[in-house]
Amino acid sequence: MNAWPVQDAKARFSELLDACVSEGPQVVTRRGAETAVLVPIAEWKRMRDAARPSLKELLLSDFARTNLALPPRGRAKRRSPSAL
Repeated sequence: MNAWPVQDAKARFSELLDACVSEGPQVVTRRGAETAVLVPIAEWKRMRDAARPSLKELLLSDFARTNLALPPRGRAKRRSPSAL
């Protein structure tokens, strides 16, 4: 990945975009620190889809199941018929 200072990225955005499409992700730095990455749209969509499980995957995974704190059954207090 090539690093572009933010001033160069702003001044030569078309060149930055072309480099991203032809060479892959490009890093933008601010004051020498890596700040952002410009990636081709195909790679972005692939990463986005890989990061988000489908509903089927979520329901079938152990992560989706949890132990809920439910009160025990049959111990509820009921009103007597005379209280109506």
